[in-house]
Amino acid sequence: MTNTGKWTPYVLALLRIMAALLFLEHATMKFLQFPGPIQGVPYPLPTIMLVAGAIEITSALMLVGFQTRIAAFIASGEMAAAYFMGHMPYGFWPALNMGEGAILFCFIFFYIAFAGGGAWTLDTARRPATA
Repeated sequence: MTNTGKWTPYVLALLRIMAALLFLEHATMKFLQFPGPIQGVPYPLPTIMLVAGAIEITSALMLVGFQTRIAAFIASGEMAAAYFMGHMPYGFWPALNMGEGAILFCFIFFYIAFAGGGAWTLDTARRPATA
């Protein structure tokens, strides 16, 4: 078996970037109605959706790797709240209450909050080089 450990920071960065892009799409749907409006949500947005959208904009920080751990932790909390408030009332099973995405986002962001952003982050670029 080959040593794949050297690729870990790069795969983590790809996970961070893709999750952030997908999460950012939720913010653009709320605020710009792009690529389309959110089905079943009235406009102007209710306060809770405005707060959720503001948190989802933090995914832009994760995208570029700036304050990644903090942004990921906050986003993880939002997705936990979204699951329990928006999905759990419709039943226990995530496949039936349409909560799979919220659970996946929650745990991906929770992992990134502890593992960091991986390679290709502004956080790494801003640190002074150590001798």
